[in-house]
Amino acid sequence: MRLDHAGKALFATIALLLVAPALADGGDAQRGRKLAYSCMGCHGIENYKNAYPKYSVPKLGGQSATYIAAALAAYQTGARSHLTMKGMASTLSAQDCADLAAWFQGPQRASSDAMPVGTLPSVATACTACHGQDGVGILPENPTLAGQHADYLAQALNDYRLGKRRNPIMGTFAGQLTRDDIQALAAYFSSQPGLVTPKR
Repeated sequence: MRLDHAGKALFATIALLLVAPALADGGDAQRGRKLAYSCMGCHGIENYKNAYPKYSVPKLGGQSATYIAAALAAYQTGARSHLTMKGMASTLSAQDCADLAAWFQGPQRASSDAMPVGTLPSVATACTACHGQDGVGILPENPTLAGQHADYLAQALNDYRLGKRRNPIMGTFAGQLTRDDIQALAAYFSSQPGLVTPKR
């Protein structure tokens, strides 16, 4: 069977997404700390903004290592579109990604140990199966949303809605959201305790 360019890209994405989580479990956090030097120019500055479109660079401290490794793989294959991140991720090996992911996660990823703040928006019912009522990922593959910047969450949801980020589950879910829904979800999950801006 011959694959066209899109087919090859899809195959590469699936392969990386299957390998990355397994490697993330064996990541070397100390090596990852050294590799993170260039990452910290954006991710290590509190409230730092992406240039265009303008939104907050995501907090990674306490995020699941499995999720971070998979996200880096998605930037490598183009399943996520961001010029700077694609350029950075393209220089990394699978082990580099695992080591970076282990360092950003830290000694323990964000945990679900508190009552949610505020009232869960009705539109968030579908979110809780993967992200919990408090925004902490149920499984390591599910990103923690708790404490993330509201404008980043809104940007990510809108990218899924428009197909700029390709994920069959998130694409289907986000495609049904209105702008008001997105703002409500972003405001709720960002208000929960969880992710932090990492410090070296």
